[in-house]
Amino acid sequence: MAPTATRPAVVALVGPPNSGKSTLFNRLTGLRQKVGNYPGVTVEKHVGRVRLVGGALLDLVDLPGVNGFSARTLDERVTRDVLEGKAEGLPAPDAIVLIVDVTRLESQLMLCEPILEVGVPTLLVLNMADELERRGGEIDDRALGDELGVDVVRAAARTGRGLDAVYSFFDHVHQRGPLPDRPCPAVSNTSARGVALPTVDVFARRRRRIETILSHAGYRRAGPSLLTERLDNVLLHRVWGPALFLAIVLLVFQAIFTWATPLMDGVEWAIAGSGLWLAELLPEGWFRDLLIDGVWAGVGSVVVFLPQILILFLFIGILEDSGYMARAAVIADRLMHRVGLQGRAFLPLLSAYACAVPAILAARTVEDERDRMATIFVAPFMTCSARLPVYALLIAAFIPERPVLGPFLGTRAATLLGLYLLGAVAAIVTAFVLKRTLLRGTPGTFLMDLPSYRIPSVRSLGMRLLERTRIFLRRAGRVILVVTVVLWGLTQVPLQNGAPPSIEDSLLGRAGQIIEPTIEPLGYDWKIGIGLISSLAAREVIVGTLGTLNGVEEAEEAGSLQLQQALQEQLDLGSAVGLLIFFAFALQCMSTVAVMRRETAGWRWPALQFGYMLALAWVGAWLAHRLI
Repeated sequence: MAPTATRPAVVALVGPPNSGKSTLFNRLTGLRQKVGNYPGVTVEKHVGRVRLVGGALLDLVDLPGVNGFSARTLDERVTRDVLEGKAEGLPAPDAIVLIVDVTRLESQLMLCEPILEVGVPTLLVLNMADELERRGGEIDDRALGDELGVDVVRAAARTGRGLDAVYSFFDHVHQRGPLPDRPCPAVSNTSARGVALPTVDVFARRRRRIETILSHAGYRRAGPSLLTERLDNVLLHRVWGPALFLAIVLLVFQAIFTWATPLMDGVEWAIAGSGLWLAELLPEGWFRDLLIDGVWAGVGSVVVFLPQILILFLFIGILEDSGYMARAAVIADRLMHRVGLQGRAFLPLLSAYACAVPAILAARTVEDERDRMATIFVAPFMTCSARLPVYALLIAAFIPERPVLGPFLGTRAATLLGLYLLGAVAAIVTAFVLKRTLLRGTPGTFLMDLPSYRIPSVRSLGMRLLERTRIFLRRAGRVILVVTVVLWGLTQVPLQNGAPPSIEDSLLGRAGQIIEPTIEPLGYDWKIGIGLISSLAAREVIVGTLGTLNGVEEAEEAGSLQLQQALQEQLDLGSAVGLLIFFAFALQCMSTVAVMRRETAGWRWPALQFGYMLALAWVGAWLAHRLI
């Protein structure tokens, strides 16, 4: 992409993991962000617009967090390619902002030398400076800048400290304008003199050079955080650590049902009220039926579960930003190693609770190829947020709320927790088998630099929830809307005496009756069968599908209560539990299949994964229907 006079300057934001890079990115760009994929790879690309004084714009590219450019992982290769100007559709950066955790400079500055080899203006942001000062650490910013040959600024991205200096750097970049096309020097493992050396030798030379630079800059590392040490003595204890982790998990699942109920009631009231209002405004006819019975009944029945999804992501955000999630990975490493996986695989599997797609992409950080493949294979077993609307609907319809552990845990939250555990157990057993058969190998060593505990930023959490809301509503407005409208259309043909047929006699009903024999042993009728087929587009689509199928004759009452009543007429307890198990196991997501095909470079593993999970789901649902 050739730069032009009208093209905004491009600045790359680079930093190691847990350095505060995403927090700084959100601070600088606000809501002016776009998320996509780099051409040819499934790595997410975050590009935000920064508005400067006078209204000028600058593009800020948030690159994946990396510790180096050895290209052992796809994240490292993508970051290196962007800095070298080799990323299709994205010009080489005109400047770089390198953000590091100043309380861990010895390891974080290992990234500095290869960044300087790019040869463009660079700003070094010493993040978490407030924590360094509070814990008695010191650094001479000017001396460090002189040693490295870059501008240096102290900052605290969480509170906004140091942003003025970053904006000033952006102003200089903008005034100079985009650089012309240029061959960027390779970002490689070379010494300061540019002589290629073995990787170990390069790292050793860099570490000695960093130690010398920090000595000249008067760097004194921050003293240990007493709070972090005291918390880790408990949270990483061999007994209390797992026990407290389980307590946190119980709190999350109980909150999903108890805290979300008033919010869900409000959303449901708004959807029902707006549907009645629209129905009164519109004249009777096919358009009114399509809008109310198709769109409002289908999409509205899914949107009502948004509060539960946001509560889940709120807890995940708090645990990540506070630093606890890294401790959870350490706790889980003991189990992961016994299964045969690296402890590093825990983080991708954890992200699968949001969505399996980014979890599969995150498996790129697992260096051993067999461990990476095993992680990708089992990631869809982890209960993603798309399953939550299905679980919530069926649990509310068939599981009465009673206390299990007093006010701390009810039967519905316990059922939801059981489904999450069921998926996790299936993943563990599958990984155990894979690592001893098709992917036999020894797991590698798991090393993690634990960050200090920090108070999460309300602004950062708010932006994360807002982004999740946009993603959820975009899915509801695209995939779910299209599917529900198409399904509604199929219920309207063929016309009988100029009027729509009954659902059973429509094209949709006939299609459902064709596939009914394959699911009848599970206790499902043709309506559930259509829901299972439609959910291949996205798991939560089944809720909208059932809303369409059961709301076409009583559109004004479309909502989760109507769906619950309809399901209670179609299913008994055994078949309802079987449907929960089916969704816990089945790979009802074509996006996941497509991403796995790209990550594994073929159809062999996705086909095996889809068939294995479908068979497991069918058998599990059959057993539940027969035994309960």
